[in-house]
Amino acid sequence: MAIVSSHTPDDAAKPKAAKAKAKPSAPPAEEVALQPLLSLVKGGDVQPEDIQAEPSEAAAPTAPEDSLRPQRLQDYIGQAALKEVLGIAIQAAQSRQEPLDHLLLYGPPGLGKTTMALILAEEMGVTCKITTAPALERPRDIAGLLVSLKPGDVLFIDEIHRLPRVTEEILYPAMEDSRLDITIGKGQSARTRSIPLCPFTLVGATTRVGALSSPLRDRFGLIQRLRFYEIDELTPIVLRTADVLKTPIEPAGAEEIARRARGTPRIANRLLRRVRDYVEVKAAGTITATLAAEALELFNVDPCGLDWTDRRLLSVMVENFGGGPVGLDTMAASTGEDPQTIEEVYEPYLLQIGYLQRTPRGRIVTPAARRHLGYDEGLPSDGSQMTLL
Repeated sequence: MAIVSSHTPDDAAKPKAAKAKAKPSAPPAEEVALQPLLSLVKGGDVQPEDIQAEPSEAAAPTAPEDSLRPQRLQDYIGQAALKEVLGIAIQAAQSRQEPLDHLLLYGPPGLGKTTMALILAEEMGVTCKITTAPALERPRDIAGLLVSLKPGDVLFIDEIHRLPRVTEEILYPAMEDSRLDITIGKGQSARTRSIPLCPFTLVGATTRVGALSSPLRDRFGLIQRLRFYEIDELTPIVLRTADVLKTPIEPAGAEEIARRARGTPRIANRLLRRVRDYVEVKAAGTITATLAAEALELFNVDPCGLDWTDRRLLSVMVENFGGGPVGLDTMAASTGEDPQTIEEVYEPYLLQIGYLQRTPRGRIVTPAARRHLGYDEGLPSDGSQMTLL
């Protein structure tokens, strides 16, 4: 008769106990080196998930969008003056074997600030980490990024004018002395520790350079503005994007799209996608100037780049108020649009192309806008209105 016992012999238990004691192994070298730094950043409270979460702050751009971006400075179309300045800075930094100086890029959205940061990293042969200022709410967010940078890496911060004040002050010693200052404790027991950082390049992008604080703006060695593109600069951009998207297009079709893109490559690429959809469904074949014009008219984009809302704002001012002057609140009430939307979304381009004027008494439609909308006959001219002012 066999007797089954749940008792484990002592001799059999000893190897298992030995194995249990030997189970914990030394952490990897990278984790050992990172833990003291993160403990200072996070006040000594380090969690395993926190260590893994730090690099995720800088997400890589998506593959489809990245494929449309040029990879080298020589492939970047337009911005000739900016390319010349950055080309000299890159060659000088490479000859001295130093990181590129900190760079601030400003200008309207969609002109290629992120693309330029990626090109700089590619030219210097380093990694580019991308983040946005609203994502850096706490000091530990920017500290984790700075600690993880390798020598010469590029840290790109989009909309840098929205950085919190505390985060911005952490960047001061990091940009000047490659040092991260951390305050541990509170009150009389507070003490400051400095963590050495690898030399890096900070590339900041902003649409409102005046919103940056003076101490942060003065720490950039290069401050460059991106301007709007001309039609002859946007046309090769459209042709290149069509080649990447494997969309057949004629130069005249690319020029028609470029003419309506408001001088912005991002808008040009967006319009090209819409024209591509139209041609694939309505008329399979190559994008010609005629097909591009038909498609963009369908999407309410006229030859000057005005959409339906732009034309409606101007038409209401001409038909209801004789071309102005009209106050912002009156325009908003007449069109049903929000005043802030009119001022920040629609007015800038109308002012840029000379279709609208701002005066102390209100907005005025210019003669060029009247001619574009076909309101010349039977309406008072702007000259008489300007003489009243």
